[in-house]
Amino acid sequence: MSSSNDLTYMEEALVAAEESLVSDDVPVGCVIVKDGTIVGRGCNTREKDSSALGHAEINAIADACRNVGHWRLSGCTMYVTLEPCTMCAGAIVAAKIDRVVIGAKDPKAGAMGSVINVNSYPLNHKIKIEYGLCSDRCSAILTDFFSRRREENRQKKINNIHK
Repeated sequence: MSSSNDLTYMEEALVAAEESLVSDDVPVGCVIVKDGTIVGRGCNTREKDSSALGHAEINAIADACRNVGHWRLSGCTMYVTLEPCTMCAGAIVAAKIDRVVIGAKDPKAGAMGSVINVNSYPLNHKIKIEYGLCSDRCSAILTDFFSRRREENRQKKINNIHK
């Protein structure tokens, strides 16, 4: 059940997603909230950091753990613009985050219902998962990014042919 606070926090996740664009990373953003306060913030940094671990959710979890002073993030809600992958879903379970609010589903790599569902396994923690908050905007930022990237790649191929 989304509230006006949920919308506010997803807006913050969208701002974080925009930050990914500075380093030409896939625009995914994430914030983690505890008791009405943002305690963690992250965006994709795979290109910037040359690291496969540079996912928005992993960065936000690391930030939240530093700010909370503990690895356990019970009582927290994560707001993320794109459905987490298997690595991130595992980290969410390990951090014991209670609730995840997802903007856009990921039909190719989503691990919270699209391809697999982390909650369907007998793990030691279950997550409340909600989909679709700001889904159009969350999808649009990704669609625009990949359209622009495809056009840039097409132009590079054309330029290489004419050299």
